[in-house]
Amino acid sequence: MPSLKTPILLIATSAMLAGCGGSGIFNRERPDEFAVQRQAPLVVPPDFNLVPPAPGAPRPSEGSAAGQALDALFGGPSPRSPVETSAIDRAGTAAPGIRSSVGDPDTNTVAKGSVTRDIVAAPEGDGASAQAVIPS
Repeated sequence: MPSLKTPILLIATSAMLAGCGGSGIFNRERPDEFAVQRQAPLVVPPDFNLVPPAPGAPRPSEGSAAGQALDALFGGPSPRSPVETSAIDRAGTAAPGIRSSVGDPDTNTVAKGSVTRDIVAAPEGDGASAQAVIPS
């Protein structure tokens, strides 16, 4: 057995030392620190027409944060296109104040029956226990 340990130890040592040569830790390429380029300085765009505020002058009206966010996301108010105007005209408009008159007890409604009332009043679920009820 002692004669087998020596070749195995010699092969293992030579394999570990072979990993240190070539493109290992000592011969890796490093960036040349003298070849670094400088970035161009920042410049003010030619159409940048802001002026500094006058001392003591009131701040301009900036609006609410929600309004600014909506303007940033959707670009603020814009005129409707002819297609959009045509679609709105064909759809018709609701009477002004319709939302306040819907809940009024004097508003005429259509009774859809007990099935619709049961569907609307049904508890929320994932549908795993849902069953179709066929009226007889």
